[in-house]
Amino acid sequence: MVNILINGTAFQAQDDATILEAAAAAGVSIPTLCYLKGINEIGACRVCVVELEGTDRLVTACNNKVTPGMSIRTNSPRVREARRTNVELILSQHDCYCATCARSGNCSLQSMANDLGILDLPYRRELPYSPWNMSFPLIRDFSKCIKCMRCVQVCDRIQGMGIWDVANTGSRTTVDVSYNRRIEDSDCTLCGQCITHCPVGALRERDDTEKAFAALADPNTVTVVQIAPAVRAAWGESLGLPREKATVKRLVSALRQMGFNYIFDTTFSADLTIMEEGSEFLERLKTRGDNPLPMFTSCCPGWVRFVKSQYPELTRQLSTAKSPQQMFGAVAKSYYAQLLNLEPERICCISVMPCIAKKHEAALPCMNSAGTERDVDVVLTTREVDRMIRAEHIQAKDLPEEEFDTPLGAGSGAGVIFGATGGVMEAALRSAYYLTTGKNPDPDAFRKVRGMEGWKEARFDLNGTPLRVAVVSGLGNTRQLVESVLSGKVSYDFVEVMACPGGCSGGGGQPIHEGEEPAGERAKNLYGLDQHSKIRFSHENPAVLRMYSDYMEKPLSHKSHELLHTDHQLWDMPLSPALADRENKTPEKTEW
Repeated sequence: MVNILINGTAFQAQDDATILEAAAAAGVSIPTLCYLKGINEIGACRVCVVELEGTDRLVTACNNKVTPGMSIRTNSPRVREARRTNVELILSQHDCYCATCARSGNCSLQSMANDLGILDLPYRRELPYSPWNMSFPLIRDFSKCIKCMRCVQVCDRIQGMGIWDVANTGSRTTVDVSYNRRIEDSDCTLCGQCITHCPVGALRERDDTEKAFAALADPNTVTVVQIAPAVRAAWGESLGLPREKATVKRLVSALRQMGFNYIFDTTFSADLTIMEEGSEFLERLKTRGDNPLPMFTSCCPGWVRFVKSQYPELTRQLSTAKSPQQMFGAVAKSYYAQLLNLEPERICCISVMPCIAKKHEAALPCMNSAGTERDVDVVLTTREVDRMIRAEHIQAKDLPEEEFDTPLGAGSGAGVIFGATGGVMEAALRSAYYLTTGKNPDPDAFRKVRGMEGWKEARFDLNGTPLRVAVVSGLGNTRQLVESVLSGKVSYDFVEVMACPGGCSGGGGQPIHEGEEPAGERAKNLYGLDQHSKIRFSHENPAVLRMYSDYMEKPLSHKSHELLHTDHQLWDMPLSPALADRENKTPEKTEW
């Protein structure tokens, strides 16, 4: 520990702490824009400057360490003047039309300008512009970029993708897609981590709320909405609801007030996914000589984009099972349309997802099992559905709780934990044990795969067959695992992959909290819901069992293959530059 002074008050600080960390530990706030602990500590924004007694120049607090006897002034007149000037310079190259920005009210730059009392700009405004494909699920607005480098560092250091890079020089310096590519020709996985770590509105998802409102307004359209497991753990955050109030049943009530005809739970199709994927895994396990292992899960579209662009030779080791989102869409426009005695073309299937890669997945040409062009018509992120609730002036905290519709609203605790890293694996093992032995295990027997570690592995005994499994989240961790598998350093039978750190709970479509990584807390919520669920096994979901009995016969039947499985080779993904160089190929182009 070292003795320091902060604004004239004596404190003790860790000898390896930065000024920013020491001040935070002492309860003193120093504003930042570009800082992300352990990821982006480069002092690019110059907003965290402080004054040190005995030095002429101001220093950045985020990347300068404390020294014994250091006297720090965090808000002296000189600091305030420099901070205000730096923010004014940033604003001179920033689109300040906050009323038309998705991050208005949740923007670090907006808050900082307000705190500094900036009401006018003394500098000439020069807004950069670059064209962007507005049909792509990920939208970048160059005029809002503050060059903080967060997106570059998160994509590089956490996800290992290198999609963003610095472009141009001098005053024209900006951030753009690397290798002079268009975003649609890049190997971007659409994980959306750049969005959730951007401090302003320079990055966002393509907004599809108007499509949903249009469907609601059409008297000839029957709207069927599904809510993903991870959404229930996060949807109330940006609406100011405490966790105990932000239940999924209250979200059901809000969607009913909007006018959706039928509201269902994606945990239904998560259970369906387990029945199909678990059965497929057991089949591959029996015929491992013909089917190379490990089998990889296929419910995360960001991961599927990753493997197809980085390791296309492993595409055949993906489970052929569709994601829960796409299974739901296929079932809604076939089985459920038949129950309603309704033409599938009249159904508009809308998903509420924690993910922007789902927008791409729903648009794939092979996701058309019901013959209506698309099984899922509109995909909304958690943030988008919250914006719709605000647009409708619905006071969510005052709503009564309402139940999902039937039969596609029934789900198990196993389906709920799909939203946490390790949840798919645990749900699959619960049912694989039953399908192998004919009896249920302890629901928590496979808890070794839980937790926020980026790469977990475990061994289990499946009725005499030893199983080696792994769970990985975050694409940087995923690359390490895949490289280890390919080099023979590790060997697994079954691997769950989630593109976002922490799984869908930390998805790129979830509410954004500056300086926080709430995936772990959200996951705890999901596991708590599983613990209190009346049904904790996918194979005990009565609605799923009834659908098999009445419509699909059994898992892996001809009908289920037709509706619930896909061929991942049916669409192209741009190759990574490294892979294209090795194979001397031009990266594939994707039209949007």
